[in-house]
Amino acid sequence: MFEIVAFCLFSVLTITMFSITVLTSNALYALSSLAAGMIFISAFFFLLNADFLGAVQIVVYTGAIMALYAFGMMFFDSLSEVKEKVKNPRLVFLLSGMVALIVVVIFISPILGENIDANLPINPSYGNTVDVGLVLFTKYLVPFEVAAIMLLIAMIGGIVLAGKKMEVSYSDMTEEEIDAHIEAQNELEASKKDVK
Repeated sequence: MFEIVAFCLFSVLTITMFSITVLTSNALYALSSLAAGMIFISAFFFLLNADFLGAVQIVVYTGAIMALYAFGMMFFDSLSEVKEKVKNPRLVFLLSGMVALIVVVIFISPILGENIDANLPINPSYGNTVDVGLVLFTKYLVPFEVAAIMLLIAMIGGIVLAGKKMEVSYSDMTEEEIDAHIEAQNELEASKKDVK
């Protein structure tokens, strides 16, 4: 009975938090409700006696990814329009190919490692976390290391993107100055369209 009540409660809370994330226009509310929704998802793992996955859900998603989103929002200028220009298409093609190769390796490694046995036998008295650690660092060591490399690449990419300079910082301006700047940008774009 306890599991049914807890499942219903966490289901309603999770759906509510992710609905707020999708429907709100305030970035701070969206980030906060996204973090809360991730924590409520971890409750499902704890209800299923998957303690390791519940802890990983909290640490990885709620901790690391939400911190990344928060830093991204600090450096992201939400009022300016995003214009993407690919300066080097060969580099984009090369990086895309590398990512595709890494994904293929991640999916192929467990199939190739089917004949590899864990060095230590699984003992139910150890607990869920110890069992996952034994299998993860023996049979699935290659996919684990490849995932670590992908996370490192993502972190370096985030640092590079955050380090780019913005033309104008709206955080130092008043609302009137922001409105005037946006109007000036719109007029400049309209004049460029007229010239073309």
